[in-house]
Amino acid sequence: MVKKSLYRLFVELSNHKFNSYLLRRFATAPISKRFNRSFTSTFGLNEQEMKEPIESYKSLHELFIRELKSTSRPIDESPNSLVSPVDGILAEQHLLSPGVTFSVKGQDYTIEEMLGSKEAATKYDGGVVMVLYLSPSHYHRIHSPISGEILKQWTLGGRSYPVNNWGLKYGKKPLSRNYRVITEIGVEGKRLAVVKVGAMNINTVELTHSGQSVKRGEELGYFSFGSTVVLVAEKNMIELADKETPSEVKMGEKLVQVNR
Repeated sequence: MVKKSLYRLFVELSNHKFNSYLLRRFATAPISKRFNRSFTSTFGLNEQEMKEPIESYKSLHELFIRELKSTSRPIDESPNSLVSPVDGILAEQHLLSPGVTFSVKGQDYTIEEMLGSKEAATKYDGGVVMVLYLSPSHYHRIHSPISGEILKQWTLGGRSYPVNNWGLKYGKKPLSRNYRVITEIGVEGKRLAVVKVGAMNINTVELTHSGQSVKRGEELGYFSFGSTVVLVAEKNMIELADKETPSEVKMGEKLVQVNR
């Protein structure tokens, strides 16, 4: 229990810029490899899913951003399915009435705050928002939940605060204030925003996808440390997922049907 709390402190709870810098230096240094086996054991990582044997990861950071075997996360092939972009917890989901806030852990948000402008937010009036939280135990690569065309991609925010349960409850609206990278995907005239929220003072969102088209399940990027993905769908694109919240989900698992 003490060891798990210490690791959580390392990867989630530091919100001081200098501490974050030191953490990144340590996690990327070869000496941190000594902790790979302990980290794997503490958080119950499944070594059979990993693309490479644990001995091949040269640092704690390499283990944290590990890729998985292609067979480890099959992508749902149901026609018109929208899949989870990450392994994580479906923590919240809400219908978005125009101009109405939605609540996450007792804090009120608006899509205008999250996307950075009224112009960007208006397109999503009456739509659906889903919040997916990643813990240190989760696979930290981010994939596209749907096939479509990337219409726009932009970044917002500067300093980042924790996005674990404590951070979401007591932080300064981290989902709309933290550093975040927003990818807007167009699907047959409708839009889906994939909001990748950083968790620490340093930039923890790394993009790996290039090009205008993206396929369902294709990698978009990864988090260097624990974080959150928010999906914002345009009105009449999807309904609420038939799942309890909070609920564990796997990347590639069907969340909901896309209305055509």
